[in-house]
Amino acid sequence: PRPHPTLRVRPLTCTETRRGDQQVVHSLGDGAVHVSAARHDATFGFSAVFDAGASQEAVFEGSGMRQLVELAMDGFSCTVFAFGQTGSGKTYTLMGPLGQSDTQPASPALLGLMQRSFTCLLEQSRSRASDLALSASYLEIYNEQVRDLLSPGPPCALPLRWSKSRGFYVENQLSVEFESLEAIVSLLLQGSQRRRTSAHALNRHSSRSHALLTIHVRSRAVSAIPLLGRAGGLRAQRGGANSPTVASACPSKQGTLCFVDLAGSERVKETGSSGELSVEANSINRSLLALGHCISLLAKPRGKRTHIPYRDSKLTRLLARSLGGSGITLMVACISPSSRCLSETLSTLHYASRARRVTTRP
Repeated sequence: PRPHPTLRVRPLTCTETRRGDQQVVHSLGDGAVHVSAARHDATFGFSAVFDAGASQEAVFEGSGMRQLVELAMDGFSCTVFAFGQTGSGKTYTLMGPLGQSDTQPASPALLGLMQRSFTCLLEQSRSRASDLALSASYLEIYNEQVRDLLSPGPPCALPLRWSKSRGFYVENQLSVEFESLEAIVSLLLQGSQRRRTSAHALNRHSSRSHALLTIHVRSRAVSAIPLLGRAGGLRAQRGGANSPTVASACPSKQGTLCFVDLAGSERVKETGSSGELSVEANSINRSLLALGHCISLLAKPRGKRTHIPYRDSKLTRLLARSLGGSGITLMVACISPSSRCLSETLSTLHYASRARRVTTRP
């Protein structure tokens, strides 16, 4: 099957409205969106388009996210990633409003795809009466370093390895088992608060890293990784290529559900970035360029494809299986409707259109 690109158009911000920006993106219905501005007049098609009035619930139900959760429970490798210009609403779509914490939870209506998927996963697990073990790992890629967001202490760089059986994987990443919604949401918020963010001219809370939260769904009959400790109802474990396993006589399914919040593409001149912020922006743009290059090559017919350069960045290595391998992928393109962001909006729309032509074999 092909990835299912969906599009979300955020509302104009107060700053854009005061500045007199024009709205240049209009939904036509039936998954079509029209861009109209000076010297630009184009229509793009997607699996679904969510305009400024769409609720978080509508995005969850209309994007096919519920089906993705069910496929992960059936043993498939599933990925959802949000991409677009900085400040276009990627983190809001995945997580909901900023500033959430265990003591200050977000309004239920504003929760993003991640929390809604956790709820759906736990409900499905109970309704199927299936004996599943659920665990989570949370990583960020910052300046081409892979860092664990759940490990105690300051995030440290972890090596990225490759093996024939697993493909690319992160060595010694922490995986934490959970059994309740409160536990997994606490892990999400804990990791998100440690993620690198900064303020600049385009976004007061700009993500400076790519973040990957992976939910592992497996039968309890297989104990894939030795337990190291227990704290607060969460069991922490680390995995490597040669971790010992306990074989099971009965067949088991092992699926994954990975959420990827990509850092936003941006023009350094417009953000007013300098010094470390400028270095971060250049690193982000290089990895997104590598991702776009891989998608362009994967969109070609299989007989005309050349080598796919997954090794060009840590991001493309970790997404290799999701993009063109054995996974099922949902892509959420996030854009601003502002005339001032026209160039970045068109770039995102073309990016998502190319991704539509990629095929995988789950």
